[in-house]
Amino acid sequence: MERRIIHLNIADFSVAVERLLDSRLKTRALIIAEPASRAVVQDMSDEAYGEGVRKGMELATARRRCRSALVLSPKPEQYRRAMDRCLETILPYTPLVERASGSGHFYLDVSGVGRLFGPPQDIGRQLRRDMIRSLDLDPIWSLAPNKLLAKVASRLVKPRGEYILNQDPGAFLAPLSLKLLPGIAGADLMRLNHVNIYRVDQATALTVQELGLLCDRRAHCLYQRLRGIDTTPVLAATQSRPENIWHRLLTPDSNQEDAVRASLTHLVQQAGTSLRQRGLGCRRLGITLQYSDGLCVSRQKGALQPLDDDAGLQRLAVDVLYRAWHRRVRLRRVSLQVLQLQHPVEQLSLFSCNTAIMRDRERSRQLSRAMDAIRLRCGGEKILRGSQMSATVRP
Repeated sequence: MERRIIHLNIADFSVAVERLLDSRLKTRALIIAEPASRAVVQDMSDEAYGEGVRKGMELATARRRCRSALVLSPKPEQYRRAMDRCLETILPYTPLVERASGSGHFYLDVSGVGRLFGPPQDIGRQLRRDMIRSLDLDPIWSLAPNKLLAKVASRLVKPRGEYILNQDPGAFLAPLSLKLLPGIAGADLMRLNHVNIYRVDQATALTVQELGLLCDRRAHCLYQRLRGIDTTPVLAATQSRPENIWHRLLTPDSNQEDAVRASLTHLVQQAGTSLRQRGLGCRRLGITLQYSDGLCVSRQKGALQPLDDDAGLQRLAVDVLYRAWHRRVRLRRVSLQVLQLQHPVEQLSLFSCNTAIMRDRERSRQLSRAMDAIRLRCGGEKILRGSQMSATVRP
């Protein structure tokens, strides 16, 4: 069966939600940014975009370009609730719904629901009507054989419209700019531009080896993306919900190492307790840092074995933290995510030199379980690690 993937994109999602909350904003130029001196633009309305405002731009520059714009502070909780309502509208059509990165984006796998709801293009049109009627949100939607092509197709019709891809993926991608392909790093794009490669058809003339000279280890991935190859599945809604993410707010905003490390230790404790309760370990850990000016930086790192003990998770988390933390601006929020969950089965070593390492790892697990038992019986704050007490933070 040929895969049929729908990509729903509610353009300028934060602005759309703000206008639902206050109808007086429907004709105003809006900028969503933190109220800080070095804030950056997180989202903007079409009116502000037409004046030259872009995401990631410094707020001071955005104000100069669009002097009539109203600057609003982001409301993450309201945006999350709006995403939940969108998901409730989509789920009756297919259980394979994935929240994509960024608010307002969903992928739907409608490959096997034709007998219930008709052809995939009919599902896309009906979903749009449902969201307009029940939520007053008008999404862009596209239909393609995989998530990559669906994402590109929706970018071609932004800020509103639909795109049904029926042609060969190679012919579809060939005339497009490389900037429209998701997942191409800025450094790779710059290297390709330096050799006068700007379009997909120009880049597809290169072999994997030739791409490797420009893009190093990312050459194989780039080679597939240039040809529209994407085999990643659409995760079910229960899998794609951010239930493996923990957040901690620094009050006040701080760039003091002790305060940030204390927040991270709290998050590791919460993540480790959740993993042990479910009998799981994580093979990859991600950290997102939100700065006072609204800029977010995310980094990830994998582990050789599934981790479920606090000490192992802490070592991995600290490594990821310093990969992401390179700015002097104060931090507002630290988020930790555990990925690639599986049962913490460990490969036994054939050599006696690793016996001590395995023994220490088992002691760490036993200590983490003992601390879980104390917290369960006496309360979560009755036993803490020393690094958790170095600063005052709140969840």
